[in-house]
Amino acid sequence: MYLKLPKAKFTMNCSGNTRYIQLDTTYRKGHENGSLKFLLWFAYVLGVLEGAIVLLVWLFLFRVHHDPVSTMQGYILVANGFKRFSYAKLKKATRGFTQEIGRGGGGVVYKGVLLDRRVAAIKRLKEANQGEAEFLAEVSTIGRLNHMNLIETWGYCIEGKHRLLVYEYMEHGSLAQKLSSNTLDWEKRFQIALGTARGLAYLHEECLEWVLHCDVKPQNILLDSNYQPKVADFGMSKLRNRGGLDNSSFSRIRGTRGYMAPEWVFNLPITSKVDVYNYGIVVLEMVTGKSPTAIPDTDAQGETEQRGLIKWVRDRMNGIGARGSWIEDILDPVMQGECDLRRMEILIGVALECVEEDRDSRPTMSQIVEKLM
Repeated sequence: MYLKLPKAKFTMNCSGNTRYIQLDTTYRKGHENGSLKFLLWFAYVLGVLEGAIVLLVWLFLFRVHHDPVSTMQGYILVANGFKRFSYAKLKKATRGFTQEIGRGGGGVVYKGVLLDRRVAAIKRLKEANQGEAEFLAEVSTIGRLNHMNLIETWGYCIEGKHRLLVYEYMEHGSLAQKLSSNTLDWEKRFQIALGTARGLAYLHEECLEWVLHCDVKPQNILLDSNYQPKVADFGMSKLRNRGGLDNSSFSRIRGTRGYMAPEWVFNLPITSKVDVYNYGIVVLEMVTGKSPTAIPDTDAQGETEQRGLIKWVRDRMNGIGARGSWIEDILDPVMQGECDLRRMEILIGVALECVEEDRDSRPTMSQIVEKLM
């Protein structure tokens, strides 16, 4: 190092010429210099990471702006934890869609084993003309529903014309399959009625969006290993404002022959009371063991023929054609001598309220739950 000394002030008996003095200085790399270098590198790496994050966010926003379908898909995957399956993987899981376990107006359901060894019910939807955005919107709605008495959805597939949904597999199948066997005693049937009411009450009154099922029937009530019910098949459901809607809002009449509410037939506004009516018919079927179309009503026409079962129960309740106790007279023979007659009377009374012609006379699903508790 060299120091330049001013000539005017610092002479120190030196000559007038500028003098340069060389100082021997040794620099050693200390602890402070190492820490400073580490901090600089850390700041550099942090800056790179922040820049990468900003770039990724910008790319995501750009994709959102230009691809609304992918936006919806991303929302489903991130917010709901859904998995998008390829058609090839689901075909392999079902062994080429060979093990059929259910069939309905919305499609066919197959049993399959996923790559993670989970057993699944895979529904292949029949109406393949639905657009991708519309399908993903409905799947997004399903993913936001979470209740112990609703079937859990694990994922979906959308490739070309293929539309599939992947559900948890229910060991005991559907209520429809079990009603024809001797496995459902009184207590199981009562708990199925109560659990189904809870699931529908959640759809109607507790979830963020109002959901109408529109096709409540034994085939759409599944039973787990403990015979707890889970309402399934929301392919028929509709999201609506809570004020009801005009029948013309639907592309076609929804529901199943024998279970449909009068509103469908008489072109009246559709509300949650259509599900209440369906539920009442299902309960009467569970109590009597009779299909709603098994007892014809000579006064009924077309889609209202389920009134034959309703009229038959009411006649027995009023003492018409009854042999002894009217309750025991209408019971499914499987439950004879084992049911709680007091609770059975409450259950039948609730079912008959649900199937009133005037929808305003029907209770809500939450009121039904309270009555059965």
